[in-house]
Amino acid sequence: MIDIHTHILPGVDDGAETLEDSLRLARAAVEDGIHTVIATPHHANGKYTNSAADILPRVRALNEELIRADIPLTVLPGQEIRLTNQFFEEWESGTLQGLHESSYILIEFPSGHIPLDTPAFIYELSLLNLQAIIAHPERNAEIASKPDLLQELIEKGALAQVTSHSLNGSFGSKIQQVALQLCRRNLVHFVSTDAHHWEGRGFDLSRAYALVERELGAGESNYYKSNAACILANSPIPIREPLGLRKKWYQFW
Repeated sequence: MIDIHTHILPGVDDGAETLEDSLRLARAAVEDGIHTVIATPHHANGKYTNSAADILPRVRALNEELIRADIPLTVLPGQEIRLTNQFFEEWESGTLQGLHESSYILIEFPSGHIPLDTPAFIYELSLLNLQAIIAHPERNAEIASKPDLLQELIEKGALAQVTSHSLNGSFGSKIQQVALQLCRRNLVHFVSTDAHHWEGRGFDLSRAYALVERELGAGESNYYKSNAACILANSPIPIREPLGLRKKWYQFW
């Protein structure tokens, strides 16, 4: 399996604190059946700043340590980026990092709302041949209360990634039901762990895929797995028609 959203790099954000923490996370990933992860430290979220120039050497160093420790895991570079007014300036300057240097960008919203200029941002990304992946939308209060908001962003070109812990119920039954609802409506394109710590918020991707297969069928779990591989190949993600609840204008009459 491939995990496109992790905080495995040591000492850069609220994920792994030390190299030993990173190695413990790596061992847990391998035990769960994961062979490749993308390191996505927080960037520009008001607390952490992790530029591409800082991330790339840290990823190389961690891969060297994994080889020394005989842990069969590959770590690739990425970022989890908060939307700011400086986004496009930082992209042009090389401060930002696509997932595995692909055209896919992992973005996060504040937990309480969707920034008002998000639709315009997604459109501007498309002009640069970039595609936004919205991290853990099921944990955003606005989307949880009105999933149609996520559908509108997907119809404008965004993709979405739910967290394995949400599907497994670790964040509570309400978030679990929101995550499953988003999956059922074809509003999800990836499942990832957002792993932070080897205890508590580690790797439970296989259990999430098993739940998806049990609830929605093997085709759904295979779709998410295949899409993660598309990121590594920088190839197009097959988009399915969202199953919306919004009414057409004539249905109001």
